[in-house]
Amino acid sequence: MVPTIALIAHDAKKGAMVAFAKKYAALLSRYRLIATGATGQRVREETGLAVEQMLAGAMGGDVQIAAEVVTGSMVAVIFLIDQANARPYEPELQGLLRVCELHNVMLATNMATAEVIAASLRDTRSAHLIFNPVSGQGNSQQALLTIRQLLTVELRLTIHLTTTEIGAEHLAQKAIASGADLIIASGGDGTISAVAGALVGTNVPLGVIPRGTANAFAVALGIPLNLQAACQTILAGMTQIIDVARCNGLPMILLAGIGFEAETVEKASREIKDRFGPLAYILAGAQQLNEQQSFTAQIEVDGKVSEFQAAAITIANAAPPTSVLAQGFGRVIVNDGLLEVTIGAAQTRVQAIAAMLQLFGSALIRVAPNREDVICLRTRQIKVTADPPQKVVLDGEIIGTTPVAVECIPAGLTVFAPPLLTAPYSVPTDLADGAEEWFQES
Repeated sequence: MVPTIALIAHDAKKGAMVAFAKKYAALLSRYRLIATGATGQRVREETGLAVEQMLAGAMGGDVQIAAEVVTGSMVAVIFLIDQANARPYEPELQGLLRVCELHNVMLATNMATAEVIAASLRDTRSAHLIFNPVSGQGNSQQALLTIRQLLTVELRLTIHLTTTEIGAEHLAQKAIASGADLIIASGGDGTISAVAGALVGTNVPLGVIPRGTANAFAVALGIPLNLQAACQTILAGMTQIIDVARCNGLPMILLAGIGFEAETVEKASREIKDRFGPLAYILAGAQQLNEQQSFTAQIEVDGKVSEFQAAAITIANAAPPTSVLAQGFGRVIVNDGLLEVTIGAAQTRVQAIAAMLQLFGSALIRVAPNREDVICLRTRQIKVTADPPQKVVLDGEIIGTTPVAVECIPAGLTVFAPPLLTAPYSVPTDLADGAEEWFQES
């Protein structure tokens, strides 16, 4: 739904409407404009603005505009009336006044009130919502209605729905090109990652309304999972600057998982996630523990290569405690300019279960575990190959198999979020403590 402004003018006021449109052409160009027949023609011809012409007022053009008000996309109606000399065939005010009142739409009937509306719109931020209707387990139509009601109080909201043909990244790129002040992603981690990828380096802030199964990015940044609270976080206006990364050229806001984690995600099908929610990943992981085989991995960091046996490798930019295999340091810092790499080398099912339990506990108390079969390092970039090739999951989506190359982009994304409970942003000049030592020992 594109925010829309309707223009209607009695014959004696058409010149005033053209003057208004010329004065506020830059503002009006950011909206979809519709108008009754003759008014629309004059505005389009004399200002160059794109205007969709409805029928003439005498033929029911005002009724068509009233119907548009009912759809919920209308921002304002500018109806310049000639109170003293209105002719019988010209549009009447009462019908539009009624629907605008019912649907809480601004209505101007003279130049003074039109100027007030223009000033109000000029100070309103332009927000674009990228909404994935197939995410989550709830009623997506009701969720969209709730989000729109909450956000349009303060934002001029344009809504885009993802489809199988048009993805979130493409929609975000179009929103950026249109001059969006902020872009909001609503869906699972895959949708949010795709939108974030388009925003890297643009200074356009990202709002997050989580509606997925795991919602790992929101949890990692402390963004509320409740729709209303997530919307209020965006409206509050507090932003945080975090790192992002590129994995094989694709955006990465969370993590890349190689081996065990990728196999687990693939086993958690949409049907299972719809039925069990986050429990689907636990069930799939339990099944994968019986099937996971170790593989030979080569890791290249800062020109140094080491080879060893592993069952899982996780390269994290951000991760909540529930992303167990990312917790080699006990926490993942989202604004330190580095990637956290955790390598699981457990050789038996019992060892793997013990390691994962200890990693989860370490995340809760934010202390690194002390296990010989868990190797961890921090680095700006890393390349991983595996024999045999292993599946790779990136921000919740399978992207293929190894090799993978991941590079951190420090301070690459601005996000509406509460204050971060992590270290301040800082880029060390050398590899993080532990990484260089590990490579020397390997």
